Amino acid sequence: MQREDALKLLHRYLKTPNLIKHSLAVEAIMRALARHFGEDEDKWGLAGLLHDIDYEETKGDPLRHSLVGGEILEREGLDPEIVYAVKAHNEAHGLPREDGLSRALYASDPLTGLIVAAALIRPEKKLSPVDVPFLLNRYHEKSFARGAKREQIASCRELGLSLEEFLALGLEAMKGIAEELGL
Repeated sequence: MQREDALKLLHRYLKTPNLIKHSLAVEAIMRALARHFGEDEDKWGLAGLLHDIDYEETKGDPLRHSLVGGEILEREGLDPEIVYAVKAHNEAHGLPREDGLSRALYASDPLTGLIVAAALIRPEKKLSPVDVPFLLNRYHEKSFARGAKREQIASCRELGLSLEEFLALGLEAMKGIAEELGL
């Protein structure tokens, strides 16, 4: 599936602007990770872009979230690795994340929330002044961006990345699409 078709599919299932921005942010991070590891950037990008495709349908039932999304992606003929990574990104299912794609998607999903929250507490409400030391400080504040699960972000170590490296990579990826994110 080409990115343009994936965007159309995403818009068919998601109507909430912030969910679409979240999907774009995860896509950007996943593409950056793929480049970093020499993986298929389009494949990893599609996983990031489409990982929450079922969120509006399943938001009241977290045990269905990502399974429904996986079914949608399977019907659309997406690569089985993408389908599996989408299903495995929801830890409620207990699916092992044994490949780089699944591990990257799992770690990247909550990172976007931490980065957006860090930008929004700045007077400029932009990503440009946010840097890694600022993000690290916010990461260690338990009351800051509580929805951004720290253990999940820290799973970047399973990819062989330090927390600082992962934050830097994610931040730069999101800065690259700051205009699309409105940040």
